[in-house]
Amino acid sequence: MNNAGRNNHSDPVSEFILLGFPCIWETQILLFAFFSVIYVLTLTGNLSIICAVWWDHHLHTPMYTLLANFSFLEMWYVTSTVPSMLANFLSQTKTISFMGCFLQFYFFFSMGTTETFFLSAMAFDRYLAICRPLRYPTVMTVQRCIRMGACCWLCGFSCFLLPVYLISQLPFCGPNTIDHFLCDPGPLMKLSCVPAPATEITCAIFNSVLIFSTFLFITSSYTLVIRAVLRVPSAEGRRKAFSTCGSHLAVVSLFYGSIMVMYVSPTAGNPAGIQKIVTLFYSVMTPLFNPLIYSLRNKEMKEALKRLFRIMISGQGQPLKH
Repeated sequence: MNNAGRNNHSDPVSEFILLGFPCIWETQILLFAFFSVIYVLTLTGNLSIICAVWWDHHLHTPMYTLLANFSFLEMWYVTSTVPSMLANFLSQTKTISFMGCFLQFYFFFSMGTTETFFLSAMAFDRYLAICRPLRYPTVMTVQRCIRMGACCWLCGFSCFLLPVYLISQLPFCGPNTIDHFLCDPGPLMKLSCVPAPATEITCAIFNSVLIFSTFLFITSSYTLVIRAVLRVPSAEGRRKAFSTCGSHLAVVSLFYGSIMVMYVSPTAGNPAGIQKIVTLFYSVMTPLFNPLIYSLRNKEMKEALKRLFRIMISGQGQPLKH
């Protein structure tokens, strides 16, 4: 966007236009129906995992407590973007207020940050369980697990206060059109009336440190886990150990692979459409895949879900016991 074009708009911006996925009206309706189904399936899948952990006493362990927290987080993570995107499909104006834009920015990225912390906590839990099995019951107590989960939430919602504040203080005087389906910091900073290299560098460093530090922690944990598993003498023992970690590694690969493409690789020259697709994948599709991955690859979760559905069909209300 050139400076001459910006100077034609001198009034401060009070709202933004989210272009979303511009296409003909019939296609907008199809997209609305498609993402509505995705949203309902995502909420249903993650809620099923939460209910299975809540009702089945066999799953009252630190690993599944963290997983239930993670599923609860995924429900809110997808809710921070999809409802507004659905409303955008049916809207003629496609506007979002200045405050609404930055609130979406804050909640979306705070929950994304919280997700990186929960994935790190889950990796640490598996490291202790497999590499330090004798110490695991005393180190990973229920109380410590609860404190760890609370710390993930607190740190996740504290980290993005600075980037949101810095970008919100930039002068926005027009144009106000964001070629995206959510208020992403990259397109937002491009709409600033004046260049803001310091803010851009600060946000880039912040994203890189956050993503790489948690990713290195997770990969280090699983390197130690894999080394320990390979030393297990029995094939059945190795298979069981890998099955508990395979689901988590699949989720980590999906999430980190897409956010690194978006926020670490040089995406400034990429078409806006590519950035939308990558964002769509990690913000909408991974919360849908996660319950499928955990339920299909985890035998205990599969059995708990079967028992939960039988209880729901029979109409009983007592917690599941063996």
